Amino acid sequence: MQRSSGRRTAPALAAVLVVAALAVGCRPVTVTGAGTPGGKGARYAPTTPAPPALGRHGPPAPRHSSPSRPHHTAPRAPHRAPRPAGPLMAPGSYGARVRELQARLAQLGLFDRSPTGSYAAVTASAVRAFQQRQGLPRTGAVQPAAWFALRSQTRLPSHAELHPPTTRPVGALDPRCMSGRVICISKRSNTLAWVVDGRVVSAMDVRFGSQYTPTREGTFALTFKSRHHVSTLYHTAMPYAMFFSGGQAVHYSADFAARGYRGASHGCVNVRDKEKVAALFAATRKGTKVVISR
Repeated sequence: MQRSSGRRTAPALAAVLVVAALAVGCRPVTVTGAGTPGGKGARYAPTTPAPPALGRHGPPAPRHSSPSRPHHTAPRAPHRAPRPAGPLMAPGSYGARVRELQARLAQLGLFDRSPTGSYAAVTASAVRAFQQRQGLPRTGAVQPAAWFALRSQTRLPSHAELHPPTTRPVGALDPRCMSGRVICISKRSNTLAWVVDGRVVSAMDVRFGSQYTPTREGTFALTFKSRHHVSTLYHTAMPYAMFFSGGQAVHYSADFAARGYRGASHGCVNVRDKEKVAALFAATRKGTKVVISR
Protein backbone atom coordinates (compact mmCIF):
# COMPACT_ATOMS: atom_id res chain seq x y z
CA MET A 1 0.00 0.00 0.00
CA GLN A 2 1.46 3.37 -1.06
CA ARG A 3 1.78 6.18 1.44
CA SER A 4 0.21 9.55 0.64
CA SER A 5 2.54 12.45 -0.14
CA GLY A 6 3.22 15.04 2.54
CA ARG A 7 2.14 17.77 0.11
CA ARG A 8 -1.49 18.82 -0.09
CA THR A 9 -3.31 18.53 -3.33
CA ALA A 10 -4.72 21.49 -5.17
CA PRO A 11 -8.35 20.78 -4.18
CA ALA A 12 -7.39 20.59 -0.55
CA LEU A 13 -5.51 23.86 -0.81
CA ALA A 14 -8.50 25.57 -2.43
CA ALA A 15 -10.75 24.38 0.38
CA VAL A 16 -8.38 25.89 2.93
CA LEU A 17 -8.43 29.22 1.17
CA VAL A 18 -12.22 29.29 1.05
CA VAL A 19 -12.48 28.58 4.78
CA ALA A 20 -9.92 31.30 5.51
CA ALA A 21 -11.77 33.85 3.39
CA LEU A 22 -15.04 33.11 5.17
CA ALA A 23 -13.33 33.49 8.52
CA VAL A 24 -11.76 36.94 7.88
CA GLY A 25 -14.39 38.51 5.65
CA CYS A 26 -13.28 41.02 3.02
CA ARG A 27 -9.76 41.58 4.39
CA PRO A 28 -6.77 40.39 2.37
CA VAL A 29 -5.28 37.11 3.63
CA THR A 30 -1.64 36.02 3.47
CA VAL A 31 -1.02 32.30 3.02
CA THR A 32 2.51 30.89 3.39
CA GLY A 33 3.98 27.49 2.89
CA ALA A 34 3.56 24.85 0.24
CA GLY A 35 1.46 25.43 -2.73
CA THR A 36 2.41 29.11 -3.11
CA PRO A 37 4.44 30.02 -6.17
CA GLY A 38 8.13 30.05 -5.39
CA GLY A 39 7.34 29.24 -1.76
CA LYS A 40 6.77 33.00 -1.05
CA GLY A 41 3.75 34.60 0.58
CA ALA A 42 0.90 35.69 -1.70
CA ARG A 43 -2.02 38.04 -0.96
CA TYR A 44 -5.55 37.08 -1.90
CA ALA A 45 -8.70 39.12 -1.54
CA PRO A 46 -11.39 37.02 -3.16
CA THR A 47 -14.29 39.35 -2.36
CA THR A 48 -12.57 42.69 -3.02
CA PRO A 49 -13.05 44.05 -6.56
CA ALA A 50 -9.98 45.05 -8.49
CA PRO A 51 -9.26 48.76 -8.72
CA PRO A 52 -10.22 50.40 -11.99
CA ALA A 53 -7.57 50.62 -14.62
CA LEU A 54 -5.66 53.84 -14.77
CA GLY A 55 -6.45 56.22 -17.55
CA ARG A 56 -4.44 56.60 -20.61
CA HIS A 57 -2.48 59.45 -19.23
CA GLY A 58 -1.72 57.93 -15.86
CA PRO A 59 -2.50 59.41 -12.47
CA PRO A 60 -3.20 63.14 -12.27
CA ALA A 61 -0.17 65.23 -11.60
CA PRO A 62 -0.09 66.82 -8.21
CA ARG A 63 -1.16 70.42 -8.13
CA HIS A 64 1.34 72.95 -7.04
CA SER A 65 -0.16 75.89 -5.20
CA SER A 66 1.22 79.26 -6.07
CA PRO A 67 3.37 80.81 -3.41
CA SER A 68 1.29 82.93 -1.05
CA ARG A 69 1.64 86.65 -1.48
CA PRO A 70 2.32 88.83 1.51
CA HIS A 71 -0.88 90.41 2.89
CA HIS A 72 -0.79 94.16 2.93
CA THR A 73 -3.09 95.92 5.44
CA ALA A 74 -4.45 99.28 4.34
CA PRO A 75 -3.20 102.10 6.52
CA ARG A 76 -5.79 103.31 9.01
CA ALA A 77 -7.10 106.82 8.75
CA PRO A 78 -5.95 109.10 11.53
CA HIS A 79 -8.45 109.46 14.35
CA ARG A 80 -10.54 112.59 14.06
CA ALA A 81 -12.50 114.19 16.84
CA PRO A 82 -16.28 114.23 16.22
CA ARG A 83 -17.60 117.45 14.77
CA PRO A 84 -19.86 119.52 17.01
CA ALA A 85 -23.56 119.22 16.23
CA GLY A 86 -24.82 121.86 13.82
CA PRO A 87 -27.81 124.14 14.39
CA LEU A 88 -31.32 122.73 14.26
CA MET A 89 -32.45 125.62 12.05
CA ALA A 90 -30.60 128.42 10.29
CA PRO A 91 -31.09 130.89 7.43
CA GLY A 92 -32.11 128.89 4.39
CA SER A 93 -34.06 126.28 6.37
CA TYR A 94 -37.63 125.62 5.32
CA GLY A 95 -40.53 123.55 6.60
CA ALA A 96 -42.97 122.87 9.42
CA ARG A 97 -40.42 123.25 12.20
CA VAL A 98 -39.48 126.74 10.96
CA ARG A 99 -43.17 127.66 10.92
CA GLU A 100 -43.46 126.46 14.53
CA LEU A 101 -40.36 128.48 15.46
CA GLN A 102 -41.89 131.63 13.98
CA ALA A 103 -45.22 131.07 15.75
CA ARG A 104 -43.49 130.57 19.11
CA LEU A 105 -41.39 133.71 18.61
CA ALA A 106 -44.60 135.58 17.77
CA GLN A 107 -46.07 134.50 21.13
CA LEU A 108 -43.17 136.32 22.81
CA GLY A 109 -43.64 139.42 20.67
CA LEU A 110 -40.38 138.87 18.79
CA PHE A 111 -41.81 138.00 15.37
CA ASP A 112 -44.31 140.46 13.88
CA ARG A 113 -45.15 138.51 10.76
CA SER A 114 -47.35 135.54 10.08
CA PRO A 115 -45.42 132.23 9.93
CA THR A 116 -44.30 131.28 6.45
CA GLY A 117 -42.03 128.29 7.10
CA SER A 118 -39.12 130.09 5.43
CA TYR A 119 -36.08 131.02 7.54
CA ALA A 120 -34.81 134.37 6.28
CA ALA A 121 -33.52 137.70 7.63
CA VAL A 122 -36.60 138.58 9.69
CA THR A 123 -36.58 135.18 11.41
CA ALA A 124 -32.84 135.36 12.09
CA SER A 125 -33.28 138.80 13.67
CA ALA A 126 -36.04 137.48 15.94
CA VAL A 127 -33.86 134.52 16.94
CA ARG A 128 -30.97 136.83 17.84
CA ALA A 129 -33.29 138.88 20.02
CA PHE A 130 -34.39 135.73 21.85
CA GLN A 131 -30.80 134.54 22.25
CA GLN A 132 -29.90 137.90 23.79
CA ARG A 133 -32.70 137.48 26.32
CA GLN A 134 -31.36 134.08 27.27
CA GLY A 135 -27.71 135.11 27.45
CA LEU A 136 -26.84 132.82 24.55
CA PRO A 137 -24.49 133.59 21.65
CA ARG A 138 -26.35 135.82 19.18
CA THR A 139 -25.77 133.69 16.10
CA GLY A 140 -29.20 134.01 14.51
CA ALA A 141 -29.26 130.21 14.13
CA VAL A 142 -31.23 127.93 16.44
CA GLN A 143 -28.98 125.68 18.50
CA PRO A 144 -30.47 122.92 20.70
CA ALA A 145 -30.15 125.05 23.85
CA ALA A 146 -32.09 127.95 22.31
CA TRP A 147 -34.78 125.62 20.95
CA PHE A 148 -35.22 123.98 24.35
CA ALA A 149 -35.50 127.37 26.08
CA LEU A 150 -38.02 128.67 23.53
CA ARG A 151 -40.23 125.59 23.83
CA SER A 152 -40.18 125.79 27.62
CA GLN A 153 -41.37 129.42 27.54
CA THR A 154 -44.12 129.07 24.94
CA ARG A 155 -47.06 126.80 24.21
CA LEU A 156 -47.69 124.59 21.22
CA PRO A 157 -49.03 126.87 18.44
CA SER A 158 -52.56 126.31 17.24
CA HIS A 159 -53.44 125.73 13.60
CA ALA A 160 -54.65 129.32 13.30
CA GLU A 161 -51.30 130.56 14.63
CA LEU A 162 -49.36 128.35 12.24
CA HIS A 163 -51.49 129.14 9.18
CA PRO A 164 -52.94 132.64 9.60
CA PRO A 165 -54.95 134.17 6.76
CA THR A 166 -52.66 137.19 6.33
CA THR A 167 -48.94 137.79 5.97
CA ARG A 168 -48.95 139.94 9.10
CA PRO A 169 -51.27 139.41 12.06
CA VAL A 170 -54.43 141.48 11.97
CA GLY A 171 -53.71 142.74 15.47
CA ALA A 172 -56.07 144.65 17.70
CA LEU A 173 -59.09 146.09 15.94
CA ASP A 174 -59.70 149.80 15.78
CA PRO A 175 -62.44 150.76 18.30
CA ARG A 176 -64.57 152.04 15.40
CA CYS A 177 -64.73 148.46 14.07
CA MET A 178 -66.26 146.90 17.19
CA SER A 179 -69.95 147.30 16.31
CA GLY A 180 -72.02 146.53 13.24
CA ARG A 181 -70.69 145.32 9.89
CA VAL A 182 -67.38 146.99 9.11
CA ILE A 183 -64.60 146.73 6.56
CA CYS A 184 -61.72 147.35 8.95
CA ILE A 185 -58.44 148.23 7.19
CA SER A 186 -55.06 148.69 8.91
CA LYS A 187 -52.11 150.37 7.18
CA ARG A 188 -49.87 149.24 10.01
CA SER A 189 -50.40 145.52 9.37
CA ASN A 190 -51.40 145.75 5.68
CA THR A 191 -54.59 143.82 6.43
CA LEU A 192 -58.31 144.07 5.78
CA ALA A 193 -60.69 142.39 8.22
CA TRP A 194 -64.37 141.87 7.58
CA VAL A 195 -65.82 142.38 11.06
CA VAL A 196 -69.36 141.64 12.19
CA ASP A 197 -70.28 142.81 15.71
CA GLY A 198 -66.64 142.83 16.82
CA ARG A 199 -65.84 139.36 15.41
CA VAL A 200 -63.40 138.88 12.53
CA VAL A 201 -65.19 136.83 9.87
CA SER A 202 -62.38 136.90 7.31
CA ALA A 203 -59.05 138.65 6.78
CA MET A 204 -56.84 139.31 3.79
CA ASP A 205 -53.61 141.03 2.74
CA VAL A 206 -53.89 144.49 1.19
CA ARG A 207 -51.60 147.19 -0.18
CA PHE A 208 -52.16 150.91 -0.61
CA GLY A 209 -51.29 153.89 -2.77
CA SER A 210 -47.77 155.25 -3.07
CA GLN A 211 -46.56 158.45 -1.41
CA TYR A 212 -47.68 160.38 -4.48
CA THR A 213 -51.18 158.86 -4.55
CA PRO A 214 -51.85 157.95 -0.90
CA THR A 215 -54.90 156.07 0.29
CA ARG A 216 -57.14 158.24 2.43
CA GLU A 217 -57.63 157.45 6.11
CA GLY A 218 -60.78 157.81 8.18
CA THR A 219 -64.31 156.48 8.42
CA PHE A 220 -66.26 156.05 5.18
CA ALA A 221 -69.27 154.25 3.70
CA LEU A 222 -69.52 152.34 0.44
CA THR A 223 -70.98 154.51 -2.26
CA PHE A 224 -71.37 151.95 -5.03
CA LYS A 225 -70.09 148.55 -6.21
CA SER A 226 -68.99 147.35 -9.65
CA ARG A 227 -68.27 143.67 -10.33
CA HIS A 228 -66.37 144.17 -13.62
CA HIS A 229 -65.11 147.70 -13.25
CA VAL A 230 -62.40 149.22 -15.44
CA SER A 231 -60.66 152.43 -14.43
CA THR A 232 -61.57 155.31 -16.76
CA LEU A 233 -58.43 157.16 -15.67
CA TYR A 234 -55.80 154.41 -15.85
CA HIS A 235 -57.67 151.92 -18.07
CA THR A 236 -56.92 149.01 -15.76
CA ALA A 237 -59.26 146.29 -14.57
CA MET A 238 -60.67 146.67 -11.03
CA PRO A 239 -62.72 143.49 -10.42
CA TYR A 240 -65.04 143.44 -7.38
CA ALA A 241 -64.64 147.20 -6.89
CA MET A 242 -66.26 148.67 -3.74
CA PHE A 243 -65.91 152.46 -3.81
CA PHE A 244 -65.72 154.32 -0.50
CA SER A 245 -64.18 157.77 -1.28
CA GLY A 246 -64.38 159.34 -4.72
CA GLY A 247 -62.35 157.17 -7.10
CA GLN A 248 -60.77 155.11 -4.32
CA ALA A 249 -62.10 151.59 -3.86
CA VAL A 250 -61.35 148.21 -2.39
CA HIS A 251 -60.83 145.77 -5.31
CA TYR A 252 -58.92 142.74 -6.56
CA SER A 253 -55.50 143.45 -8.12
CA ALA A 254 -53.81 140.99 -10.46
CA ASP A 255 -50.62 143.04 -10.16
CA PHE A 256 -50.63 142.68 -6.36
CA ALA A 257 -51.19 138.94 -6.75
CA ALA A 258 -48.21 138.70 -9.11
CA ARG A 259 -45.69 141.18 -7.67
CA GLY A 260 -46.70 141.54 -4.04
CA TYR A 261 -45.54 144.62 -2.18
CA ARG A 262 -43.02 145.60 -4.82
CA GLY A 263 -45.74 147.72 -6.38
CA ALA A 264 -48.42 150.11 -5.17
CA SER A 265 -51.87 151.34 -6.19
CA HIS A 266 -53.01 154.78 -7.29
CA GLY A 267 -54.86 155.22 -4.00
CA CYS A 268 -57.13 152.18 -3.97
CA VAL A 269 -56.95 149.33 -1.47
CA ASN A 270 -55.65 146.34 -3.46
CA VAL A 271 -56.54 142.77 -2.46
CA ARG A 272 -54.59 139.80 -3.90
CA ASP A 273 -56.85 136.95 -2.79
CA LYS A 274 -59.56 136.80 -5.45
CA GLU A 275 -61.81 134.33 -3.63
CA LYS A 276 -61.82 136.34 -0.40
CA VAL A 277 -62.54 139.69 -2.06
CA ALA A 278 -65.33 138.04 -4.09
CA ALA A 279 -66.91 136.80 -0.84
CA LEU A 280 -66.53 140.27 0.69
CA PHE A 281 -68.14 141.83 -2.38
CA ALA A 282 -71.13 139.52 -1.97
CA ALA A 283 -71.46 140.23 1.78
CA THR A 284 -71.41 144.03 1.58
CA ARG A 285 -73.89 146.56 0.28
CA LYS A 286 -74.11 150.28 -0.33
CA GLY A 287 -73.63 152.12 2.95
CA THR A 288 -71.41 149.47 4.58
CA LYS A 289 -68.98 151.13 6.96
CA VAL A 290 -65.29 151.35 6.01
CA VAL A 291 -62.59 152.26 8.55
CA ILE A 292 -59.00 152.90 7.41
CA SER A 293 -56.46 153.47 10.19
CA ARG A 294 -52.72 153.88 10.38
